[in-house]
Formats: sequence, structure tokens, C-alpha cells
Amino acid sequence: MTAQPFTIDIVSDVMCPWCYIGKRRLDAALKDIGADIPLDVRWRPYQLDPTLPKEGKDRRAYLENKFGGPEAAERAYANVRAAGAEENIPFHFEQIEVSANTLDAHRLIRWAGSQGTDVQDRMVDILFRMYFEDGRNIGDDAVLLEAAGEAGLDQKIVRELLESGADRDAVTQEIAMAQKMGVTGVPCFILDGKHALMGAQPAELIAKAIRQIASEKTEGAKAG
Repeated sequence: MTAQPFTIDIVSDVMCPWCYIGKRRLDAALKDIGADIPLDVRWRPYQLDPTLPKEGKDRRAYLENKFGGPEAAERAYANVRAAGAEENIPFHFEQIEVSANTLDAHRLIRWAGSQGTDVQDRMVDILFRMYFEDGRNIGDDAVLLEAAGEAGLDQKIVRELLESGADRDAVTQEIAMAQKMGVTGVPCFILDGKHALMGAQPAELIAKAIRQIASEKTEGAKAG
């Protein structure tokens, strides 16, 4: 009998810089683990600010409301920039003109997942890069279609899905479920469906947790 893959569900928002850092650290952890443990990695939606309109909000105004202005935001982002530099992420916060509503980006990630975990992973990377490195508005349909094409999705189908509102309710329900489970911040790594690892933890800690839980699961199966 083939062993069931070890599941990793990452609750994340693509407008969250720590989620981008967390992804890089997870990638490093998975590279370290290699083929030792069969893994099934899925990206799950979360919205840090679901109140943002579809068109997003002027970044300067948004930072004014959240931090008290760009200068205060820059101080708040100092640790993010430093952590990003360690993971070779060149955060260009100054290039972000619009704080994006990410609901449609999460729909796109969901559709990418239907094409395979590798396609979904690539889509998440593309959206993070577009927002944090290129300053693109990832709530804009034209930008999402560009991302879809880069990830290898059929842009005609994606355009129709975006216009139809497909899976909007499913995504919001999944976010509500994460909140009901107690997820109040992201990234949150849910290991094997039961164990939550909060925050952008170091790659070594993520790999250690996966190995430990997988080992306990194997020993439990043998005892059973």
C-alpha cells in the first residue's frame, strides 16, 4: 500500500511580505527534505484586509491610515527588508502604487491548483514577485491575466472565470474556515492537517517539524 503524502497547507495572503519570506524559507526546507518524505503542498487563501475595494487603494493613503505615513511604514518595514535580503528578495515597497484587494488573486491561485501543485506554486511566486518586486496591482484583472499566462494557464478561460465571479464564495468561505480554526495571522503552515506552525519560521525549523511529525506518524502506523 502506498503511503499517503504528508500534507502542508499554507494559509497566506499575497499582499503579506512575511508570507513571501515564508515561502522562500519553505522552499529551502522542502529542498533539504528532498524525496525523503512524499509531500502534498497546497496554498490556502487569507485576506489581511478584505475591506479594500476591487480597484485597491492608493498606497500612500493606505500607509497613512495604517502606519501614520510612508516614513513610519518604512520604519515598520525595516525588519521585513532585512529578512527579505537574507532570502534574496528585493522588496521594492516604494514602487507599489496600489494596496491591492487580493480576493481575485486567491481565485487565480485556486484555479492554478487544479492544474497541479507545481503550477499553483509557480503562480504564488509570480504574484508575490509582481506585487513586491515590480509594484504591480495584483487586484487588477489585466495583471492577473498576465500572471495566468506566465504560469501556463489558458488566459481565455481565466478571463471568463474572473468575469463570471466563479469560486468567489468558495474562497471567502475558505478564509472564514481558517479564521474559525484560529488562524489570526499569516503565514500559517498546517502540517499533516493537525499541527500549526505560525509565522515565517526559519527553513531549518520547518524541515525539523515536518520530519518529526512524519516520523511520529510512521511510528504510530507501525504500532497500529
